[in-house]
Amino acid sequence: MYDIIIIGAGTAGISAYKEAVKYTSNILIVNEGPWDTTCARVGCMPSKILISTANRMYDIQHTENVGLKVSSEIDTSQVMQHVQTLRDRFTRATLKDVESWPDEHKISGRAEFLNANTIIVNGQKLQAKSFIIAVGTTPTIDSEQKQKLDSKLLTSDQIFELVQLPKSIAVIGSGVIALELAQALHRLGVKTTIFARSRKIGSLTSPTLQKLAQEEMSKELDIKFEVLPEQFEQCNNQVKLTFTESDQQKNILVDYILAATGRRTLLNTLKLENIESHFTELKKIPIDSETKQLGHHPIFIVGDAYTNTPIQHEAAHEGRTAVNNCIKFPNISSLKTLAPIGILFSSPQMATIGQSYRQLESANEQFITGTVSYEKQGRALVTGKNKGAVEIYISKTTSKILGAELFCPDAEHLAHLLCWIMSEDLTINQILEKPFYHPTLEEGLRTALKHARRQLLN
Repeated sequence: MYDIIIIGAGTAGISAYKEAVKYTSNILIVNEGPWDTTCARVGCMPSKILISTANRMYDIQHTENVGLKVSSEIDTSQVMQHVQTLRDRFTRATLKDVESWPDEHKISGRAEFLNANTIIVNGQKLQAKSFIIAVGTTPTIDSEQKQKLDSKLLTSDQIFELVQLPKSIAVIGSGVIALELAQALHRLGVKTTIFARSRKIGSLTSPTLQKLAQEEMSKELDIKFEVLPEQFEQCNNQVKLTFTESDQQKNILVDYILAATGRRTLLNTLKLENIESHFTELKKIPIDSETKQLGHHPIFIVGDAYTNTPIQHEAAHEGRTAVNNCIKFPNISSLKTLAPIGILFSSPQMATIGQSYRQLESANEQFITGTVSYEKQGRALVTGKNKGAVEIYISKTTSKILGAELFCPDAEHLAHLLCWIMSEDLTINQILEKPFYHPTLEEGLRTALKHARRQLLN
């Protein structure tokens, strides 16, 4: 019997293994599929390579924003090879690490539970005192459409395998993955059409910022809000989409369809119902949100397999800290949570730290909103990227940051700054005593904070 069996070798599973071997060598990690991470292979890294190339091309084509005139021809034929080469570099680093682990610590195959302390892998029964489940997710896709369209229907797990950029693509979805990839492909010269089920785009929950984002992104992208394709048909190596817009039936032809409507957990592959019969309903299985424990069992579910925030650093953190509960079971404790931060790498970028506008409203939190527009912000004007705005949410009772939403240039950096400040539990007056260098984008945050403080004083 093993001390710990880890199921899944993604970010959370790998982090759990590295932590667990500090305490015991009687350990096993089971994995079905590639022994690298979603982030490195099909997620964070290849998408950011594509986005970086696309944004460089966009900047070259829009040099008039900084007083330049450039006439050049851009060859995009090597873009996908560049994405794959750099992506493979990141995955090799992960695989090299895994290869260094003792062979007796790892096994390839699908794990299925027989009971609370036994799994079966490749016909072999394996037992453990405790389990960490880190099976991750897979893209949500309509199986009927996939069967009908075959290779013409892509997910984010497949798009980075294309040899060449397509000439046209339809993106189904308007969330984080959909928006990032759609804008990147558009900037690289791919005729891109986005079909959005609702009027929501990206990750923003603030009505003001959401409206601003819709308006701004629609200037560049062809977004069909509240419109979904009604019919798909293969036609001369392309796909014909039929949809209704403004009460008129329309058709477009595209080379590929990218289904980017989210990801679903792989917990359904584990036969959890063999632990307890009612575990068949995955949305209702009793997983403690603080300890990650499954019911009363010595089983802890971490990472993307069960989360509202499928983010790499949080998955790694949960994987590491769940080991402590395995070692000390039944004397378990809540996993220390990190200050929430989420970033969408569109242009302008979107970000949320702490509690979102929607969360604060739902909780009837007493807060005021400090705002700043980046359309006239000094440094943003200098760089020719003066778009968007920021909202910072301040508690009326403590004068501390509760959260913020950002839609502006370099939101990834500003969000980190705000997140770290929030973690330090500073009041708005203490924050405004900190230095804000001139001219920087960070000065915009000071403007928003001053706007909030004026409201608190009234």
